[in-house]
Amino acid sequence: MIISTKSLIPAALALCLVLGQSALAAGPHTHEGPTTTAGPVLDHGKKWPTDDVLRRGMDDISLAMRQSLVPIHSNVFTPAQYEALATRIQAQVDDVVANCKLPEQADQQLHLVLEQIIDGAAKMKTGTSRDQGAVTIVRALAQYGKYFDHAGWQPLEH
Repeated sequence: MIISTKSLIPAALALCLVLGQSALAAGPHTHEGPTTTAGPVLDHGKKWPTDDVLRRGMDDISLAMRQSLVPIHSNVFTPAQYEALATRIQAQVDDVVANCKLPEQADQQLHLVLEQIIDGAAKMKTGTSRDQGAVTIVRALAQYGKYFDHAGWQPLEH
């Protein structure tokens, strides 16, 4: 079968248009972060920097979870309490996303942690696997402490 270059041109243009549209759809950085399932990595063996907004937000999320773990483990945490906890956590995540100012690479790594926290909060609101949502957040907080420079950070026991 002989294929002329004349017949390849429309196919090549169509491919460029398709690929170009997906690249254009990515748009500028919007603080939405990557949507990958890979976990964070260190910055050449060092923890990533943090700022005051991030530290305050993560401290509040940690405190909220710390205060809730005993009743969650005791199976006495009500659906309303899970929803209130999830709302408090989501408010902190929203504040961090809107106001923290990290270098781009640190920001990308942070979003890998925040995605897990958001996922955990969503599970706590849905009515199924509420306790697993809490576990997801506790694990994300442990990752945060492992990969981000936050003086005095203490991981939670779950």
